[in-house]
Amino acid sequence: WGVALYRTVRDVVPASDTQQSAYDRWMDQTAAREDARQSRVHGAEGLIPLPLWLVLFVVSATVFVFLLFFADSAERAATQGLLMGSVTLVITLLLCLLAFFDHPHGHQVGKLQPTAMERALVLLVGE
Repeated sequence: WGVALYRTVRDVVPASDTQQSAYDRWMDQTAAREDARQSRVHGAEGLIPLPLWLVLFVVSATVFVFLLFFADSAERAATQGLLMGSVTLVITLLLCLLAFFDHPHGHQVGKLQPTAMERALVLLVGE
């Protein structure tokens, strides 16, 4: 119905200053609505592009390999394992967090739910 309404109003030629003012206001509100929708749609899914994911994984692997060069036979294996394990854990958790933010919607724990939209839908159906 929104497209049909826009096509109808788009072809209107205002005859007076009052009609022109109302027409301009309607067009401004329509543009603002469309801009707001575009910003919501943009943030919906998959914000991080594939090349960035590839770079993040290559950098993570490079840091891990770099840590291997810090191996020192004078230190105990537990100390070196703790050093490598802690850095690897931090990088892995950050990559998992990025993956979580890249797909914010769903039914898993912590995902965004459409509760406000469902509430608005109930109100619209009730009218």
